[in-house]
Amino acid sequence: MLPLKSNAFTLLLISLLATSAAVLAANIPLGSTLYASDPNSKWTSPNGTTLSFITDPVDPTSGASLFAAITFNNIPIWKAGGSSASVNSSAVFRLVASGDLQLLPSSTSTTPVWSSGTGNLSVTAVALEDSGNLILKNASGSAVWTSFDHPTDVIVPTQSFTLRHTLSSGLYSFKLQENGNLTLLWNDTVEYYNSGLNSTRNFSFTNPILDIRSTGILTLSDPTLPNPLDLAYSSDYAEEGNILRFLKLDNDGNLRIYSSAIGSRTQIERWAAVDDQCQVYGFCGNMGICSYNDSNPVCRCPSDNFVLIDKRESRKGCKRKVELRDCPGSETMLPLEHSIFLTYPPELSSQIYYIAISACMSNCLVGATGSCIASTSLSDGSGQCYLKSSNFISGYHSPAIPSTSYMKVCGPVMPTPSMAGTGGGKGKGWRLTAWLVVVVVVVTLLGLVVVEGGLWWWCFRNSPKFGGLSAQYALLEYASGAPVQFSYKELQKATNGFKEKLGAGGFGAVYRGVLANRTTAAVKQLEGIEQGEKQFRMEVVTISSTHHLNLVRLIGFCSEGRHRLLVYEFMKNGSLDNFLFVSEEQSGKLLSWEYRYSIALGTAKGITYLHEECRDCIVHCDIKPENILLDENYNAKVSDFGLAKLVNPKDHRYRTLKSVRGTRGYLAPEWLANLPITSKSDVYSYGMVLLEIVSGRRNFTVSEETDHMKFSVWAYEEFEKGNFYAILDKRLPRNEIDMEQVIRAIQVSFWCIQEQPSQRPMMGKVVQMLEGIIEIDRPPPPKAATEGSVGGTSLYASSSISAPSTFAASVPAPSSSSSLQTAGISSSASGKQVYRESSSLLHIDMDTK
Repeated sequence: MLPLKSNAFTLLLISLLATSAAVLAANIPLGSTLYASDPNSKWTSPNGTTLSFITDPVDPTSGASLFAAITFNNIPIWKAGGSSASVNSSAVFRLVASGDLQLLPSSTSTTPVWSSGTGNLSVTAVALEDSGNLILKNASGSAVWTSFDHPTDVIVPTQSFTLRHTLSSGLYSFKLQENGNLTLLWNDTVEYYNSGLNSTRNFSFTNPILDIRSTGILTLSDPTLPNPLDLAYSSDYAEEGNILRFLKLDNDGNLRIYSSAIGSRTQIERWAAVDDQCQVYGFCGNMGICSYNDSNPVCRCPSDNFVLIDKRESRKGCKRKVELRDCPGSETMLPLEHSIFLTYPPELSSQIYYIAISACMSNCLVGATGSCIASTSLSDGSGQCYLKSSNFISGYHSPAIPSTSYMKVCGPVMPTPSMAGTGGGKGKGWRLTAWLVVVVVVVTLLGLVVVEGGLWWWCFRNSPKFGGLSAQYALLEYASGAPVQFSYKELQKATNGFKEKLGAGGFGAVYRGVLANRTTAAVKQLEGIEQGEKQFRMEVVTISSTHHLNLVRLIGFCSEGRHRLLVYEFMKNGSLDNFLFVSEEQSGKLLSWEYRYSIALGTAKGITYLHEECRDCIVHCDIKPENILLDENYNAKVSDFGLAKLVNPKDHRYRTLKSVRGTRGYLAPEWLANLPITSKSDVYSYGMVLLEIVSGRRNFTVSEETDHMKFSVWAYEEFEKGNFYAILDKRLPRNEIDMEQVIRAIQVSFWCIQEQPSQRPMMGKVVQMLEGIIEIDRPPPPKAATEGSVGGTSLYASSSISAPSTFAASVPAPSSSSSLQTAGISSSASGKQVYRESSSLLHIDMDTK
């Protein structure tokens, strides 16, 4: 009896192992079926990637909506039939005998919800790969259909996206254009996003292919390109760990890169194509208005003339309470201040007029275009008026939008609900109570102000100092050293509606403003701030407490909802790049060697303070001429320090700040080698700037003069030959140059740009070397760094370098014969071309500080 039991157990074990192997096998035979009613019914690859029925990923609570989907690391990466092919628990997914994959509403149904259309392609089996690719094979093992070649809303690593592919999610779709641009469309008609390498559409690649690498880089390759081009970087780019990164078109119309740690169910957004969600066409549905509640986009109706189509889901849009056809002759225009109706191609090419605001409204109401239902008048000085005759209207409201829009409604016009609300309304009783509270509070505050003002006047009316007290009090807050908190309206008024733009950089645009005490200031609108209110204020306090003669002083800040702004002292002479890289026509701005050496030394002292003299070491992460500002006496002051922590303060390992936006040409090699970023990374960037101060040209330019080598590499060869004048800016008069200082500066620059961080000196030692306090050894040759290209070139090749990234007000340099030369740059046309091609802004958001 014992042998019989043993044999039976052995047979059972073999049977179980065979069943397990069948489940994990790559090949799925004809006739295999998955049942939505059975949660254990699934096809599984060796690494655990599954094809099974899942609940709606958009609304998991609605158990009635199921999808047949491929899931990797708990992330749905492909759905049979896309987001429109939802089924219930009666559905089945099977590989029928003819070789066709079919999604059927029930086991007895003969009409599929979705089919692969491979019934006549001699399919014999299906293979589910670990990568997430579902492959239909014929008898010879060749693929006749793959899920990677029929994507739904996700692209994963090893999956190629070409011109014939489309990602879809609801009414939104994503396509790749022949010129390499990425395009987002609403309803396959409205193109609300088109961005990439080429501004012109007549350029075409041969066969462009888009890929998302496992490291988080979005790349474009083509047979005509020597190397793939890097289009975008996830904010955790190249972060170590077992991480799945994928590109997804969400149902809100935005294209994003997500990362998910293996074994985790969380998806973290790392990059978005559309920075401002309210600029996604149709985000709030027809006639819906998108605005922001703190940092989150919300949807509401234009006024009480409208009602939400679905009170549970405000994104479905609004409808008129009384349709226009039901009130002929009684139409009127509903005004919407600081609002715009989004207008994109192909609508952008028609219905545009150059008329006044009142005419823009009246032309839509009673003009010849009787089909007009809405209009937008831009108040940006262009005089443009958009008349909207489409049946679909997508609105956007923001206090920063200088436009007025109008929508045709049946009169009378009803009050507009709060822009920060969701459009639901709270009832007249609630509004009445709120008004009573507001009135009581305002009256109480006014009473206190009157009492306090009266006591002040009574006590000090006879004092001879009374006349000056008001002005002194107004200045006290600015002079105290503590950061002043401004309201957004105050800064709007100070900058005249953010009209005079001084420049734009990786952290945001900068505007000229005049504060209440008549102090001229530079107001920076920050972008990409990920901190909460408390953390943001703490970092602002840290920055404002950092005082040095060679650092730009922070005056104050604004933090209201999604508005984050910093107010700096205004630097009359703008940024250093305006004086180094000037054309022959701008030779009047050329700086003398005396000024240059003083600027180099002052910059080094400012960085030294950040690295070695602050309570906590501050790594700048973006040292470049655009961030070195000059006051009225041409003293150098470093700007934008501490902003890297504001953008993404998530990790402080090694005292690093790796989640920042660096600039090509100044990035240390460790940035792209996934090594810790320390203060030595700033030293490398300073070395590149110092070489530019000496030479008067960009360190990464190439030309015939440099034998088509990067200038910094060529310069070392000339240094080895003792040919210092070849490196020096030829526009400077030799009789006014201190060659000892020049040689010292060149040697220091080569020490700073050593490939190994340990070989670079600390900034304090750099100052001593420049001042001649310590002797400088002969620097070894720095290796040619490849910081500007990770297998390709950055997408953001724009004016990010040419446009000042700080508070620049361009004015001439001191016009003395000793400091100015009229000799221009040879071949200015080619020089501009090299400059433009070299000024790529490389967004490297590594999310480790």
